[in-house]
Amino acid sequence: MSDWLPKSAAGRRWLGLAPSYIVIGIFMLIPMVIMAVFSFLEPNPYGGVKPVGSWAAYIKIAFEYDLEDKLVFNPGYLNIIWRSFQLSFGATLLCLIFGFPVAYYITLQPENRRNFYIYLVTIPFWTNLLIRTFAWIIILGRGGVIEAPLLATGIIDDSLRMMYTDGAIAIGLTYSYLPLMVLPIYASLEKLDFRLLDAASDLYANRLEIMTKVVIPLCKPGIIAGCILVFIPCVGAFIAPNLLGGGKKLMLGSLVQFQFASARNWPFGGALSMLLLSVVVIALIFYARAAKNRAALEGSA
Repeated sequence: MSDWLPKSAAGRRWLGLAPSYIVIGIFMLIPMVIMAVFSFLEPNPYGGVKPVGSWAAYIKIAFEYDLEDKLVFNPGYLNIIWRSFQLSFGATLLCLIFGFPVAYYITLQPENRRNFYIYLVTIPFWTNLLIRTFAWIIILGRGGVIEAPLLATGIIDDSLRMMYTDGAIAIGLTYSYLPLMVLPIYASLEKLDFRLLDAASDLYANRLEIMTKVVIPLCKPGIIAGCILVFIPCVGAFIAPNLLGGGKKLMLGSLVQFQFASARNWPFGGALSMLLLSVVVIALIFYARAAKNRAALEGSA
């Protein structure tokens, strides 16, 4: 039975990893290669691409041709990209502000209760994201859960107009991806030796100093991982900007969808996808280098 197996340990290792390589190649690498190739072709007016090489899709991100066929700077798409990064950074910061205390609270609970709290954190993932976002329309909308009691009690006289704003999008993104911040931070805090906190207290450190100089530095890998896990899907988010932003506040994910669906400019959609992919790669490289530096410091210690 084992005659066909490789004799060397390296060959057996490659054979064992072959299924994962096949899955990654089919479902990740091939689609990315297709998008990369499409981004360097010319668009077909009726959808698809023409087999003609062109840099026009990448040029269109920051420039356009005027009536005299001259290339001029156009910040329209750059503003959308910048807004996407701003909202994603804001949502990531909010997730960190709310997620860290939640993860720390769960860590302080007895072991027999921690699984229950982790179960509560992951419950939102059991429901479709579209349904959860529609729930926020009911909460933030005109005459909704927040506004109706304030109008009824006379605290406000007019609508708060919370829907279709950057704030509504940030709230939707924060709610959607908050568990992705809590879980990695909790995984780091769970390994924390709480005797270090007692030692810091014995050295007359107050609670703020213990938190900033002991707890946060030790769980920094979890914080970085959580920020990456939240920031990356926020940049490419589609549902929250469309529903809570009302299509008026375009983000990068919505712009990509528009290019493939309505505008029928597949190369430009591919170029935007490559831009989004570059953000993901840069974030992963940053995290890998940070983890490597931390491992080197721990090894030298």
